[in-house]
Amino acid sequence: MGQGTRLPIDKGIVGITGNRIAVRFAYEWHDDSGHWYRSYGNENWEFNDHGLMMRRFASINDLPIKESDRKFFWPLGRRPDDHPGLSELEM
Repeated sequence: MGQGTRLPIDKGIVGITGNRIAVRFAYEWHDDSGHWYRSYGNENWEFNDHGLMMRRFASINDLPIKESDRKFFWPLGRRPDDHPGLSELEM
């Protein structure tokens, strides 16, 4: 399944140790037919001594949703401080 139009993404840090960071994320998007999805999962990032990413592992799940079930309504970019995060949205 190809991804169409991506909309805002929300990421939260799960843990940091040494040169590794683990995050969880969710974003919503629709395909060219107008079907909506929420993609969510976990990512693990590993950086070298220069701060460049060496490895990225991701586990991503695509959940079909109704447009009326969307939870992210801010413009592209950083989640506004006053918008509930993943924990508040129970995601």
